[in-house]
Amino acid sequence: MMRILVVEDDRLLNDTLCYNLTAAGYTVDAALSARAAGAFLEKRDYDLIVLDVNLPDGSGFDLCREIRECRPDTAVIFLTANDMESDMLRGYELGADDYVTKPFHMSVFQKKLAALLNRIVRQTGGDCYDDGILSVNFSGMTAELAGEPLALTPLEYRLLKIWTKNPQVVLTRQILLEKLWDIDENFVDEHALTAAVSRVRNKIEAGGQQYIRTVYGMGYMWIGGSQK
Repeated sequence: MMRILVVEDDRLLNDTLCYNLTAAGYTVDAALSARAAGAFLEKRDYDLIVLDVNLPDGSGFDLCREIRECRPDTAVIFLTANDMESDMLRGYELGADDYVTKPFHMSVFQKKLAALLNRIVRQTGGDCYDDGILSVNFSGMTAELAGEPLALTPLEYRLLKIWTKNPQVVLTRQILLEKLWDIDENFVDEHALTAAVSRVRNKIEAGGQQYIRTVYGMGYMWIGGSQK
């Protein structure tokens, strides 16, 4: 499911956008400021960010620049009250994917959004993880580490998919067991989970990167390739 962050300080417009996007089937988070947006971005990745140019505590352009530095694959649609060509060009230079000038009809916005998200799905296959070192295609069940093929079992692919779709979130062993069982409709016990976690770690962290953090007494967290 596509995850979207709406960054807009006009509470009514923010609520309206979130309501319509949620109704359309997207997972949506709402931020009223650049600071609040930053807090969300520290916790998880987004497929798309709807970003107001003028925020109460900073510029949407500056936030877009920061997003591009740490998450170059995240799509950005700017919301702006300015229809000035210079503003539009600046946004595109920073990596914005599209522009919507306020006020706008929700139907127009949704068409732009749908076209952009469809393009993202076509480009990524809709079911992939790639951080430049580790690349996993969950649909095709293929993986590479630093350009070399990586052999993973079906259980390991399912475990990786759960982690990569929930970055920076502590997942308890019980949650992992329940999610693995739900996906495969076969019982996965504690011993099988422990073995699978160990195997995945040995395979994907062989190059000195740390992807999985053990949170003692709780479970595991996907931290996405920090240097050991």
